Amino acid sequence: MAKLDAKERNALPKNDFGLPAERKYPMEDKNHARNAKTRASEEEHKGVISKSTEEKIDKKADRVLDKGKKKESMEEFADRRNKEEKAKRR
Repeated sequence: MAKLDAKERNALPKNDFGLPAERKYPMEDKNHARNAKTRASEEEHKGVISKSTEEKIDKKADRVLDKGKKKESMEEFADRRNKEEKAKRR
């Protein structure tokens, strides 16, 4: 994960932050999203942020982490399950 300098951080759009109004917990990529989840958890345990704030940050990070993942259709899921069941029977 590349460290953001002040110029790069200031150039990020507000919606790239876990807390956009405060521009805290930047999530420009998946590495930053994972880091934001970790930091939010630490801060919540220390009492610096509330549980609801941590959940808000986690929800945003989860959306960033899910980008690019192909969602499995019901047919694909059924096919995969059938193949797994057949493999178990062998």
